[in-house]
This record gives sequence, structure tokens and C-alpha cells, in this order.
Amino acid sequence: MSAKQEQPVTKSFGKGERSIPHHSQKANKYYPAEDESAPKKARKSLRPAKPRPSLQPGSVLILLAGRFRGKRVILLKHLPQGVLLVTGPFKVNGVPLRRVNARYVIATSTVVDLKGVDDKVLEKVSEDGYFTKDKKSKKTGEEAFFKQGEKPEKKEIASSRVEDQKSVDKALLANIKKEPMLLPYLSSSFSLRKADRPHMMVF
Repeated sequence: MSAKQEQPVTKSFGKGERSIPHHSQKANKYYPAEDESAPKKARKSLRPAKPRPSLQPGSVLILLAGRFRGKRVILLKHLPQGVLLVTGPFKVNGVPLRRVNARYVIATSTVVDLKGVDDKVLEKVSEDGYFTKDKKSKKTGEEAFFKQGEKPEKKEIASSRVEDQKSVDKALLANIKKEPMLLPYLSSSFSLRKADRPHMMVF
């Protein structure tokens, strides 16, 4: 189509004239029912998370969110995307090997020696599918309907995870028992009272 044909056409209506655009310049009469999704441009480039200087392996942390909030745990390793691998140990306060977000912890000045903890076990626990491989698919349809009134099935933890927990706990407990008052410190929970001022506390 030439540029001459795309120019608007001037027509006379009564005493005046009106410029009528070419059909290629007219707006469409019909529009799609749903807007077409356009990919969002990410302006920020992905950068590796930089851990806080206070978050060193062996440091005792206080969890601020989640199921075990208020518990004191031991930092074992830094994982990608600002995630931390921690444990209670499980025999001390019931916190198993788990991943937590670095934003929701308070680092204390107490440090536990990690001597004796097997690096191979930590590498195994750090794998992406370690905490998700034992999740079962949700029941749907008739099976879910007939299971409504029954008690929920007890989750069975893989034997390999139990052995990994025992291996880490054994090494940590040997080092914890060497320090006086460290065992009751880890077993106690952190909480704030009405008159406490957290901004003035030294951890």
C-alpha cells in the first residue's frame, strides 16, 4: 500500500468539509476478550545474597517467624538466595534440620564449635530436593471425599533424614556439653514482656 493511499480523504458534508482517515488508520471495531499478557521486563539483575557479618557458621540464632519462632538454633551453613541451614539440635529443643530465611533471625554473640560435624552430611542436606522429596501428592476426587471424617495420616520421616539428624546432633551435643549453661540456654525460648525494650537489648 502506497503512502498516497494512506492519506486521509477530504469529503464535503453540507456546508463544511470533513477529513476521513484511511481504513488502515481506523481503530479496530473488535477487541480481544482478554488482554494479551506481555512479559514483564526485570530491571534488577539477580545478584547472590550477601550474608550479614554476624551470621557466621556456629552462631546461635533466634527464630522470629514460623513454627519454631522464639527457639534458639545453631547456624550450620549458608545456602543460596539468603537461606540458612539450622538445627536445634533436635534433642535439645525439638528443632530439626531445616531451612530459614536470613531476614527472620536475630544473631546472638554466642558461638558453638562445629567440630566433628560431617561435611558430607551438610552437603547432602543442602541439596535442593532434600526437604521436598518426601512430600505426598494431595488426594482429590472420591478418595478425598471419603477421607474427610478420618484422622489425618501421621507423616513418616525418611530413615535417611533421621540418620542425618542423629549424626549432626551427636557432634553438636559433644561440643555443647563442654560449655557451662549452654545446654539450658539453647533449650529455653526467647520472648518479650511488656516492659522489655528490644532496641536496647544486646544479644
